[in-house]
Amino acid sequence: MTRRRAILLAGIASIAMPAASPAQQGASSLSAEDRGDIARAESHLDTLRTLSARFLQVSDRGAVAEGKLHLHRPGRLRLDYAPPSPLLIIAARGQIIQHDRELRQTSYILMSSTPLAVLLRERVELSGEVTPVAVERGPGVLRIAVVQSSDPRAGSLTLVFSERPFRLAGWIVSDAQGATTRVTLSDIETGATMDPGLFLFREEFPQGN
Repeated sequence: MTRRRAILLAGIASIAMPAASPAQQGASSLSAEDRGDIARAESHLDTLRTLSARFLQVSDRGAVAEGKLHLHRPGRLRLDYAPPSPLLIIAARGQIIQHDRELRQTSYILMSSTPLAVLLRERVELSGEVTPVAVERGPGVLRIAVVQSSDPRAGSLTLVFSERPFRLAGWIVSDAQGATTRVTLSDIETGATMDPGLFLFREEFPQGN
């Protein structure tokens, strides 16, 4: 597999991998402190309407990519990968569009089938369709792992929050085989007005073709 192809697959995994348990824990094992932190994360995410950031994406197979992220809740997300990755991912109108500029290939999947759908809903709740299974705290960081309630063995999504200020700092997606993709956010800006055109897909081909 070429390095470019590996980055492309990691990019798809970071948003389109089905969401299962990184450990054999269930919601019943969560402490009162855990539930308080989950509520704090829900409140933060629910008030988050727009977010722009640089992102760094690293898979456990060594594929690395970076680019620009734009999120506009509810329902809209754009991941614009920097060269040499040809990948563009747009979430809007209930679907995820994955476009490879070099291969001139576009695919579509339902937004509801992705773990990040939890961030794009009108109301963010880390319950119901997803189940929190683990809460981890470290110096200046909080991690909350969730799985699909209907299929907890399919994979997991771990939301990563920084403290002081408390905000979303990235996420980790793990598939059923244990492969992971980590996305870290930097240069975060929230609350800014966004151009709706960012979330419209216009097929882009390399210049000269």
